[in-house]
Amino acid sequence: MPRTQLFMWKALFQQHASDELTLQVRLRTMIVRAILDGILTPGAVLPSSRELATLLKVSRNTVTLAYQHLADQAYIEAKPRSGYQVTVKAAPKIDAERSALAQLHAPDWQQRLPRQLWTLPNIRKPRNWQDYPYPFIYGQFDASLFPAREWRECAIQALRATAVRDWACDRIDQDDAQLVAQIQQRILPARGIWVSKEEILVTAGAQQANYILADVLFGHNTVLGLEEPGYPDVRNIYSSHGAVIKPLKLDGSGLDLRSDFSACDYLYVTPSHQCPTTMAMPENKREFLLQSAIRNDFVIIEDDYDSELNFDSQPLRALKSMDKDGRVIYVGSLSKTIAPGLRVGFMVADPELIREARAARRLMMRHLPTNNERALALFLSLGHHDMLIRRLTTAYDRRLGVLAKALSRDLPQWKFKAPQGGSALWIEGPAGLSMNALAERALDLGVVVEPGNIFFDRPQSKNALRHLRMGVASINESVIEAGVSLLARVARQF
Repeated sequence: MPRTQLFMWKALFQQHASDELTLQVRLRTMIVRAILDGILTPGAVLPSSRELATLLKVSRNTVTLAYQHLADQAYIEAKPRSGYQVTVKAAPKIDAERSALAQLHAPDWQQRLPRQLWTLPNIRKPRNWQDYPYPFIYGQFDASLFPAREWRECAIQALRATAVRDWACDRIDQDDAQLVAQIQQRILPARGIWVSKEEILVTAGAQQANYILADVLFGHNTVLGLEEPGYPDVRNIYSSHGAVIKPLKLDGSGLDLRSDFSACDYLYVTPSHQCPTTMAMPENKREFLLQSAIRNDFVIIEDDYDSELNFDSQPLRALKSMDKDGRVIYVGSLSKTIAPGLRVGFMVADPELIREARAARRLMMRHLPTNNERALALFLSLGHHDMLIRRLTTAYDRRLGVLAKALSRDLPQWKFKAPQGGSALWIEGPAGLSMNALAERALDLGVVVEPGNIFFDRPQSKNALRHLRMGVASINESVIEAGVSLLARVARQF
């Protein structure tokens, strides 16, 4: 028996030590618990009765009786010339046995987890969405558009001996200097932003950037103005840190500037392509918002959501590029363009705030995996990212056109506005239609769509339930019309 397995069985037996249990019951409890916890999976071979008896210093008869009892309960079975192994039948017994084997003096986690973060609502997608023929979902990956050869080249370059020597050490709280330089010199200038390296922090996606900001800036009763509808996990992140969320209405071009900002400490906005409506905030509104921030003394968190995926040859400048007073914290991401699984974003702000944010990130994870940072730096420096954006923009523009045409033909009562960029349509259905119910029914036909009510502060309101987001990042153009036809068939049932 390998040494690692010897150690495992000894540790498991010691873990279930009890003066109240006989040795045989201890053995049975140990094995059943290992099966329930997934340590022993179906098909796993157990030590022979002689091996286990010698290892645990118990009689062989005790082990044999324990094995026979577990075989009678269908947890394990004897195989010729193989000994005992865990049965496939053990799996259905797991839930029934968990409560019986629960520790009598386990901590009360209901009391010890006061925030219950796992209960917070989030955008729903089937985990196996790639198995569905019509995945109209947002923010996922299309392997046919990914430049695998170019990324592989950069990953191999990052593994050269001289490169490994540079990035493989523990950087404590620092990022790969080459990646920071590429963000400073290539990514940000394209948005009209020129800053020093001390004003940049690399994060594990925009999500972590927001979590860090909530951690270092927010406390109980800090007021965050949030677009309504708006990104649900931003609402979750800041509210879980004690923030009071103030929903702010939209008009035909993004945030309604007639809103009362006076009570806000911070404002979270997505001006490039508002999440989820995809509306772009015009430049005059951006200037007004910056002046309002000065008058009312609040700070703006700009999530430059989908800014690269712009169908206009002259995209609007970022809010940060117009900021002369340091009132805009800029959050960007490369996940939507390169690959969501890469999890690389960045934050741009005053050096004093970046210093604090860097310290908070160090306490969370020190820094991102530097091999990925180096490969990404090479990918940016060689122009592959620019090429990818052109490819994505062309594909998404074409796919959205096909989707809009199919919706107008098959579902003319559904309202939407053609976006200036991005990879999704925000749709309003007729009064009384629940997009949640429709999405659930459509899934049976292989059509995956995202109900839009999750983006609202009151997700069960009639207005929220009639909204839907349909993405084209992951669906082949050739099946869009067929998917919409099936969706129309489901809609007619309502």
